[in-house]
This record gives sequence, structure tokens and C-alpha cells, in this order.
Amino acid sequence: MKDKENKLIALFMGLEEDGVDGYLVDMDKDYGYQIVHESCFLYHSSWDWLMPVVFKIENGGLDPHELIDKALCNREIEDLHDACVTLIKAYNNE
Repeated sequence: MKDKENKLIALFMGLEEDGVDGYLVDMDKDYGYQIVHESCFLYHSSWDWLMPVVFKIENGGLDPHELIDKALCNREIEDLHDACVTLIKAYNNE
């Protein structure tokens, strides 16, 4: 389940589908591109991975109900990850 949610986040962060199931392309590398499997994303377990997502959501005005702030108050990465996934799904459905 976390792999699919992490893939959703990675797509939101600008990675692109590779055409092979489970793989994404990161074109934002200094040396060209990198192909990454969705199981390698650590958005669900690393603050270093998740905080840039939070900044992009907040800077984009995508959190009208302050779900991010509420999740941060709990200090649990799982809560923040879930809030990000919820907001990204809502953004994608607009």
C-alpha cells in the first residue's frame, strides 16, 4: 500500500511514469535521468523525503483545511504522510 502512495507523491513531486509498471523517471538529475522503482521511495519513513512534499503543498496553497499543521502537531510521520496523500489525491481530482 505504501508503495502506491509513495508513487503518487513522487508523481506529484515531478517524476514521470517510465512505462514499465512500478518504475518512475527522475529527469531532474544533474547527469541526465534516473529510473527508480516505487519501492525505493521513503516518503512514508523519512522526514528528509517528506518535508519537501509538505513545502510544495503549502507553497501551492493546497491545504485549505490545515491538515498538514494538524498532522505535524502529532509528530508522527505516518500522520503527515497520510495528510499529504489525502491532499495530493484531492489536488489530482480537481
